[in-house]
Amino acid sequence: MLQFIESRSPSTIALAFNGNATKEDAEKLDQYVRENFKDDQKFNILAIMTDVDGTTFQGATEGMEFDIKRWKQFNKFAVVSDKDWIGTVSKLTNYLPGIKVEYFEGHQLEEAWLWIKE
Repeated sequence: MLQFIESRSPSTIALAFNGNATKEDAEKLDQYVRENFKDDQKFNILAIMTDVDGTTFQGATEGMEFDIKRWKQFNKFAVVSDKDWIGTVSKLTNYLPGIKVEYFEGHQLEEAWLWIKE
C-alpha cells in the first residue's frame, strides 16, 4: 500500500510503502505526478519501505509502465528501509541511465533527505 507523506522539498515525492505493490498504487503515483509536475519537469522520490511482502504481477507490470512513461523525469530516488534485500535491489538500479539511486537504512532518514536535496 502506497501512502504519500509530507515532503521537505517541492521537487520530491515522499511516500511510505508497505505490503504488496498494486495496480492502484501505480495509478495513484501517476495521478500525483500529473497533478504536481509538468510533463518535462524532473522530480525525486524518497520512499520509506517497511513490511514489503513482494508485488502482485499486475502491480509490478503497472509500476514498470509508470517508470517507463516517467523515465526522463526521474532525478534521484532515495530508498529508506531496514530490509537488506531492498538495499541490494536498489543498488542494482544504479546501472539505469540518468537516475541516481541511493539506499539508506531505516535510521538514516535525515541522511536520505540531505542526499536528495543536494
